[in-house]
Amino acid sequence: MKRFLLVYFLLFLFCNPAHAEKITDDAGQSFFFKAPYTRIISLYAAHTENLYTLGLDDEIIGVGNNDNYPPQVGEKERFNTRDGVERFVAADPDVILIRPMQYRAYPALWNALSRRGIQVVALQPNTVDEMYDYWRTLGRLTGKELQAERMIGDFKEGLEVALIKLEQIPGTVRPKVFFESIHRKYATFSPGSMPIFVVEMAGGVNIASDAKPRHGTNIANYGLERMLHKSAKIDIYLAQYGTMNRVEVKDITNGPAASRIKAVRDRNVFLVDEHLVSRPTMRLLTGIETVHRLLHPVNNH
Repeated sequence: MKRFLLVYFLLFLFCNPAHAEKITDDAGQSFFFKAPYTRIISLYAAHTENLYTLGLDDEIIGVGNNDNYPPQVGEKERFNTRDGVERFVAADPDVILIRPMQYRAYPALWNALSRRGIQVVALQPNTVDEMYDYWRTLGRLTGKELQAERMIGDFKEGLEVALIKLEQIPGTVRPKVFFESIHRKYATFSPGSMPIFVVEMAGGVNIASDAKPRHGTNIANYGLERMLHKSAKIDIYLAQYGTMNRVEVKDITNGPAASRIKAVRDRNVFLVDEHLVSRPTMRLLTGIETVHRLLHPVNNH
């Protein structure tokens, strides 16, 4: 009888969800886990970058096709959502990290992998405050809670430096900025999004503060007509460039009615690497410094 009770107690201890951590991801999935994940496939470049920052080089067994930072990702096996179930299973991951948009686009793939015992977790923050919680979640999933808190502390210290610079710029001389996200649609970013946070922390004023987010993303369709309505007040025209927006300065300066845009006439049209302004990583601090130099060139001499 005593032996039976001991076995029952051990089963209760190790099988009871109360003794496991609960996570709810950004796709609304809730699940329990009892130990840090140690064989990780990351299918979003920001996840990959943050995992490396947390010190998880050895635990990362696969990354997405477009992952390019840090340089060590070149040594990892490449995966994408078009790979078959068996290829993922053969790699023997215990968790696959994706974005909610990937979760919605390929439900059959994730369901099949879940049935094989592979946990799929969809995460993507849209604001800086959400980014802190996202880093903490990555820390919980991987047993790197202390490292995640250190990331948050280091990031906030970097923001303090940016705030000191910001306080030295009078509000009356802060340039009005239009920040393009997708050129062909003259889309911008929604207020409160990370790219707009970067602009404001760099001492700029978002002229498209009336933009509305699209489908729960940080992209906001604005349109040429609305942008041109404010064109005489646009001091700086920024555009992210990269996979999301393959654009050149000449595409903007030679665009429809470009001569009506004050920033075009003043030759204040600049491209900003999307990796520095749109990814929820420590490199947002580099983005703030980069944009600050573009908005306030006199102060950087």
